[in-house]
Amino acid sequence: MVPSLLGGPPNMLTAMLRMAEAKLEALSCRSKNVALRHQAFKSRHSSPSKRSFASSSGKNACQSIADLPTRLAVQYKEVANSELLCLKWSQPPRNLLLVRKECSENADEALREFATHVKSTYPAVNIILESHNALQIHDQVPFDVFAPSTSHPQIDEYADKVDFIATFGGDGTILHAASLFATSAKVPPILSFSMGTLGFLGEWNFSEYKRAFREAYMSGSDSERKATLEGSELTQSASVLEKTGWSSIRGKSMGSARGASVLVRQRLKVGVFDSTGKRLSSNGDSVGDIHAMNEVLIHRGKDPHLAIVEVYVGGRFLTEAVADGMIISTPTGSTAYSLSSGGSIIHPLVPSLLLTPVCPRSLSFRPLVLPATTPITLKLSQKNRGREVEVSIDGVRRSHSVGVGTEIRVSGEEIVRERGDWQGGIPCIMRRTRSGAEGDDGWVGGLTGLLKFNYPFGEDG
Repeated sequence: MVPSLLGGPPNMLTAMLRMAEAKLEALSCRSKNVALRHQAFKSRHSSPSKRSFASSSGKNACQSIADLPTRLAVQYKEVANSELLCLKWSQPPRNLLLVRKECSENADEALREFATHVKSTYPAVNIILESHNALQIHDQVPFDVFAPSTSHPQIDEYADKVDFIATFGGDGTILHAASLFATSAKVPPILSFSMGTLGFLGEWNFSEYKRAFREAYMSGSDSERKATLEGSELTQSASVLEKTGWSSIRGKSMGSARGASVLVRQRLKVGVFDSTGKRLSSNGDSVGDIHAMNEVLIHRGKDPHLAIVEVYVGGRFLTEAVADGMIISTPTGSTAYSLSSGGSIIHPLVPSLLLTPVCPRSLSFRPLVLPATTPITLKLSQKNRGREVEVSIDGVRRSHSVGVGTEIRVSGEEIVRERGDWQGGIPCIMRRTRSGAEGDDGWVGGLTGLLKFNYPFGEDG
């Protein structure tokens, strides 16, 4: 082939050489383009620095949550003739975390509208989003937003910065927001807007968002005015607050009797231990107790055999349950999986734990209501034909199943009063009733509305 080519006509040889040069030049250009695209991809997806996510437009950006000031102290005070507590800020809250329901256009639109209102009316408030939401939304709003540097933030990244939370979705969205603080002893107050399929926990309609945020933000603003008049310690910071604090929000004062009402919902403390008593990771990445708002579930999963679980209450053996699983729930979680399994409905202000079997073989095993301070242990018996069971906490399955001899130790989180203030639990900002009463109208409304308590049998809902 080569000799014939060399001995061929000069024009043909020249043409062949030119074609080869053209191909080499095209390959060179293509290689450069690939290199440029690869470099662009690396720059977009490389590990962000402290001020990451910067927008190319320069108009607004995703900033690192690490840049924000430390979380403010907050108090919950008792109110006369009320079952609920009153929210009291020491200073105007600065860092607001927004959590939305996934795959919902209504929730997306609501979050943007809410955030825009907050930044225009309360400019000192910083908007925090989860990383994946921030990357989607930051170029759709005319202000900077803040987010963790990665999609898997460090354990205390939210807990160290977030002053309070607003959620847009159903009960699952509130559970997700609470799970971001599962390893924290203190959860910021939660302002929830009902935009999902279930509404036991969602207090506010989104149409009320301006009023709702105003009540939450201004709760405690009378203390600034009082300090200025009486010359107390807060007077020293009055000049700082004058431009960015409550005094800069004209017409927004609510008075000392109009603080936001708060219902503190009890949580569970959950620990996982192996047969030797060694503590295991509770949720795949956290070694130590984690907290749950609804329930802890141990279930046979896809195994065809019933689970055999030894149940200990207060350190004493209670029974050997043969069932699909066992549920330990809070009063808040009593209207979730436990209710579907035949458990009782418990008011969220009753400090208690609910132990509910899932489809037990023995029909005599009924749900039990126990004091919140009573520790409960679930241990997978050696008699199990299936050697492992699944464990989920607030609907999130533990990354590894637990084997025979493993113990799930559960107790109620203590909600205690220290120096006139309340600590622990999940503080949920409640909606006032139309009559102006301070009682917990949301729980009663949930039963009558969602469970159709007042509908005669056979009538359509």
